Amino acid sequence: MINVVKIGGNVIDNPDALDAFLKDFASLNGDKILVHGGGKEATRMSESMGIKANMIDGRRVTDRQTLDIVTMVYAGLINKRIVSLLQKYGCNAVGLTGADGNVIPATKRPAKPIDYGFVGDIDSLKVSDKFIGDLVHGGYVPVFCAICHDGEGTLLNCNADSVASAVALGASRVAPTRLTFCFEKAGVMIDVDDENSVIPLVTTKSFEELKAKGIVAKGMIPKLQNALASASQGVEEVRICKSEALLSNEGTVVRV
Repeated sequence: MINVVKIGGNVIDNPDALDAFLKDFASLNGDKILVHGGGKEATRMSESMGIKANMIDGRRVTDRQTLDIVTMVYAGLINKRIVSLLQKYGCNAVGLTGADGNVIPATKRPAKPIDYGFVGDIDSLKVSDKFIGDLVHGGYVPVFCAICHDGEGTLLNCNADSVASAVALGASRVAPTRLTFCFEKAGVMIDVDDENSVIPLVTTKSFEELKAKGIVAKGMIPKLQNALASASQGVEEVRICKSEALLSNEGTVVRV
């Protein structure tokens, strides 16, 4: 079994929470892969350089200058910070972008209807399962940031949830794979302010119903779309939970 885990900015921004999470992640049995975001750190870096972050519907518009910043932050500062902490816990991690080993090629998103700049979309069928297999079978723990490439020498900023889904689908061609999205909530909840209102199972049918009722909205919609796509294409289990619940069975399981 390969465990693919995606961690978001809420944990990355909290040194104590990050350390605790990585200790848990390092203790997971078997082969494992970590995918991380880091948008808040990139926004702070941009602002410190006098560059205002431009967001549309929660997604970062990535011009050339912003691409340089997110590459420095995601592929450099955050990625290597995580790798060094995992080494502390005896986890032989290696930090990667999608350009390394041509593992995650992407295509620049069309400029219409909205021009997001150097933002990429990933075809999971093009993810290099051979490269992933070589790494995990060699005893390494890949740590992917959300920077990919177009194969023509241009880096692209990709959605970290989409990267996690694509990596999990690539890994599923190597061995049975479990995908876990760790974020700030306990799972998909009926009431976002009530930790006890977690919905234990979301299916394609119930997702549409929850969306129609407005229970699932905003950033949870693409997260569940990625989860359902992964479950439908070969990932054995997809779970959404709090980072503190990584080693438990808590949270929401997503199935088609």
